Amino acid sequence: MARQSHPTILLTRPDAQSQRFARQIGGAVISPLMRPEFLAPPLPAGDFAAVVLTSETGAAAAGRISAAGIALPKRAFCVGDRTAEAAQALGFDASSAGGDANDLLAQIASVAPVGCLLLLQGQDTAGDLKNRLISAGIETVSVITYRQIAQHLSDEAILLLQGSAPVILPVFSARSAVLLVAELRRTAAKAPLQLAALSPAVAEAFDFPTELVQIASRPDSFAMHQAIEALRGLG
Repeated sequence: MARQSHPTILLTRPDAQSQRFARQIGGAVISPLMRPEFLAPPLPAGDFAAVVLTSETGAAAAGRISAAGIALPKRAFCVGDRTAEAAQALGFDASSAGGDANDLLAQIASVAPVGCLLLLQGQDTAGDLKNRLISAGIETVSVITYRQIAQHLSDEAILLLQGSAPVILPVFSARSAVLLVAELRRTAAKAPLQLAALSPAVAEAFDFPTELVQIASRPDSFAMHQAIEALRGLG
């Protein structure tokens, strides 16, 4: 089978994250599999020492809550740099754990904040950060402030996946992996696929044949860029 020198990259993250990552890697086909829907749940009463944010969308949800005139603590513990940057832009005093939920838990535990934390999370957030924080002796309450609505691949993406040229699939979460696999099966994808996975858990959730798999050395966009470049070198 004839191969092109550089496989096409297909990004399926929500649109804002895909657009930014596409600029970092020099371009890609973008077809988001999820779009955020923000919720307006009542917040529990009481004073909170800080908010805990596990995604950029969570930071956006916090900004919407503040804009509605609901007081939130200014301190924000954030899972990674992008989330912290988004929170800082909204006026929060944000610190980044620079990684994943495990890093966030370790950062908060090392600080040992006094008072209750408010975890603002999505409906389908992986893991159980709230109970892990409580088990570490850190009082925490959680509120679901957004959900990610699944959507189908675009016609352009389907055409790409039904072709014969190789396609690199950067996948950033286990839920994204499950949604993408469902779409690959629904559309009878036959292109040679190369998976760049954010973590071993993401790679495990991607239950579809691939020619190559590269797992990022760290759960961040820079390491994912490196994983994509490694696939380009191997393909």
